[in-house]
Amino acid sequence: MSKMEQALSAWNSIGEVQSAEHFGNGHINDTYLVQTKNQKRYILQRINTRTFQDVEGLMENIHLVTGHISRKVAQTGGDVQRESMSLIPSDRGLWYHKDSQGDCWRMFTYIEDSICLQKARNEQDLYECAAAFGKFQRQLEDFDAEQLSETIPHFHDTPKRLRDFEQAVQQDLLGRAQSVQREIEFVRSRKEDCAVMVGMLADGKLPLRVTHNDTKLNNVLMDEKTGRALCVIDLDTVMPGLAAYDFGDAIRFGASTALEDETDLDKVHFSLPYYRAFAEGYLEAFGSRLNEAELLSLPMGAKLMTLEVGIRFLGDYLNGDVYFKVDHPEHNLVRA
Repeated sequence: MSKMEQALSAWNSIGEVQSAEHFGNGHINDTYLVQTKNQKRYILQRINTRTFQDVEGLMENIHLVTGHISRKVAQTGGDVQRESMSLIPSDRGLWYHKDSQGDCWRMFTYIEDSICLQKARNEQDLYECAAAFGKFQRQLEDFDAEQLSETIPHFHDTPKRLRDFEQAVQQDLLGRAQSVQREIEFVRSRKEDCAVMVGMLADGKLPLRVTHNDTKLNNVLMDEKTGRALCVIDLDTVMPGLAAYDFGDAIRFGASTALEDETDLDKVHFSLPYYRAFAEGYLEAFGSRLNEAELLSLPMGAKLMTLEVGIRFLGDYLNGDVYFKVDHPEHNLVRA
């Protein structure tokens, strides 16, 4: 019996399982689509405990946030089954299951007739994505952020990311630094940019909000027939943060003309029409809640989040690809 089959035995309540197969393109967790003999489908995930070491805190975050969003959807007459994620407790009534080998698993209902895009097909896709993340922040505006655990400490602390990167360069565990000197110098020449957002936060110019912190297009489920956004998924990094982080990371991923791991850099450009579409969708959904400094910080967020994740990819490449999943030895370098 495989690890995945053993994990499923913790959710006998869903009925007899007919099939379970790998699903999605996530970099961190292992995801399976499970179908039961009564034709219901579920998402089973093995949590990457190297990345998320406080699994109990992580799952309590998700339980609290999904519950809050579900109540907001119900209050506005929406479809709770399709407009919010739903955790399935294990047979023991817990939000996750820890198996005999220490692996941690969780289960969600699968939202039928939905799609998850790896790349925007048109400007409308970016508009819908932005509206979803703006709505997400609006739904959580009255949520007490102090209830949330910090699932990855210093997640968008860019100066800390820079220090970690410099450590990776100095250690050079696999002897890769010499071949990426151009990329290393690119990062170092932008050192001052790394401190802009945390400086504005420290000065009281930007307020902390409950943010998603991983606002890629593929973390929004779309209705397969209408193309309208249904709900935001992948809530592992929901923590207190800045509006510019969520806006910026979405632009980094969504306004690019190519996939994140495109090897032909001639295909990678910044699409101003995609940027405009996202900005319009986000501001229509959440702009009225932002102060002037937050509004002015959004474009810088796009630059900073692109720099930050590039630093993380390059640092992981130097460390031997220990954080992000890779399909080939230079995968993280290509992403960077």
